[in-house]
Amino acid sequence: MLVPVALGLVAPAVNAAELNTEDVNKYTSAAQVTSITQFSDVQPTDWAYQALTNLVDRYGCVAGYPNGTYKGGQAMTRFEAAALLNSCLDRVTETTDELQRLLKEFQNELAVLKGRVDGLEGRVGNLEATQFSTTTKLKGEANFILGGVPGLETNKGADVGNTAFNYDLRLNFDTSFTGKDLLRTRLRSGNFSSDPFGSSSSLFKLDKAESLADQVTIDRLYYQFPVGKSVTLTAGPLVRNTEMTWVPSAYKSEILDFFQLAGAPGVYNKATGAGFGAQWKQPTKKGQGGFIAGLNYVAQDGDSTETGVFNSDGALNVLAQAGYRAPQWGAAVGYRYGTEGSRVRTFNALTGGSGALVAGQESNSIALSAYWQPSESGFVPSISAGYGYNGVSGKGSATGATDSDSWYVGLQWSDVFAQGNSAGVAVGQPGNSENIPDDSTMLEVFYKFQVTDNISITPALFYVSNNQRFQNESAWGGVVQTKFTF
Repeated sequence: MLVPVALGLVAPAVNAAELNTEDVNKYTSAAQVTSITQFSDVQPTDWAYQALTNLVDRYGCVAGYPNGTYKGGQAMTRFEAAALLNSCLDRVTETTDELQRLLKEFQNELAVLKGRVDGLEGRVGNLEATQFSTTTKLKGEANFILGGVPGLETNKGADVGNTAFNYDLRLNFDTSFTGKDLLRTRLRSGNFSSDPFGSSSSLFKLDKAESLADQVTIDRLYYQFPVGKSVTLTAGPLVRNTEMTWVPSAYKSEILDFFQLAGAPGVYNKATGAGFGAQWKQPTKKGQGGFIAGLNYVAQDGDSTETGVFNSDGALNVLAQAGYRAPQWGAAVGYRYGTEGSRVRTFNALTGGSGALVAGQESNSIALSAYWQPSESGFVPSISAGYGYNGVSGKGSATGATDSDSWYVGLQWSDVFAQGNSAGVAVGQPGNSENIPDDSTMLEVFYKFQVTDNISITPALFYVSNNQRFQNESAWGGVVQTKFTF
């Protein structure tokens, strides 16, 4: 509206005889409108309708004629333009005075806010100058583990039952380029001995233990990104199959490795190497359950040009899963196909054996797992259970894998004695092989004390019977695991 006003002011002055003073008086004396609908000759289809609406609603800076018309198509005289401009300036002056009054009334508060903003700008500037990356975040986890299995000896007579103090350190560098994707690079180090806690062929294998001999290594490197709202794709030279799928369990002790694999270590065998996968989740409203399915492929020796990513002697793992996950319960069926070099992860390998498939062998593993958890903490625990079967074709050598099955049941209570703390007990038989005359049974009891949001201490006791790796002995053991996250 100010454009035609300005044009009107610079237009040639009209002659007094040409001026209709009656129209000017009527125009300037008319009260300013409060709604655009007061004009009978202004329609929503007019090209300036939105501009007039803004002037009326925001500034009250539009006047019309007493007969309720605006006469938008009629030329404006310099007197009419001056009258309208004067009215608008009066409104602006009123607003300015009000702002000045408010500024004066809250000048102390504004001064404090300005000081805080200036300080924040300085800190942000310093952070930007010294930050590691604008796209990468560091997430760390350090575990201190004090534990042992008293009196334990290997089949070769070595004493491995002494109490040791070890560590496991993981540093995740998580990079996102779009806010929805993830490039993960993980560094890891630790100093566990193979026996009893660091070997995947041991029933005492801990979830937070690897035999890395204090060496820092890259043990994850993969890229993950969404396709639409339902599908997530993952690919990388160092990726784990259980990280491209869902392990259906509510039991989370993080102590013995077997109890973290939903009772089916043959399917959820933690195969790590070059691979790719896809996971689909049914789009649902928040708080509702939905179906979930996934398919992934991992070649454990895919980094070698002698075996390659697609050769059957490259320890290939193909894992498929379908299930249903809801806020309080979930269930899934899983299947994994493995070739020479892949592990069925029986834990209780025979003397000299590794539990891995040898030349000429392949495996077909099946998992059935489910859990339920209460909506609120109390006396009722979550219940997790699972069963797994591994069928191995081609017997290979005496140290190769054989047919085996496994099962477990885990109970876990939340907010035990204090909010954030948890406790649990689990029992199961891990990978009992047809070559082992007596089944091995495992028992685990733990209590997790959440000291702070970033520190937890978990004492745990466990029992294992018929341990083939350790002179077929039954043994008790225990650990105190302190976890730091940052």
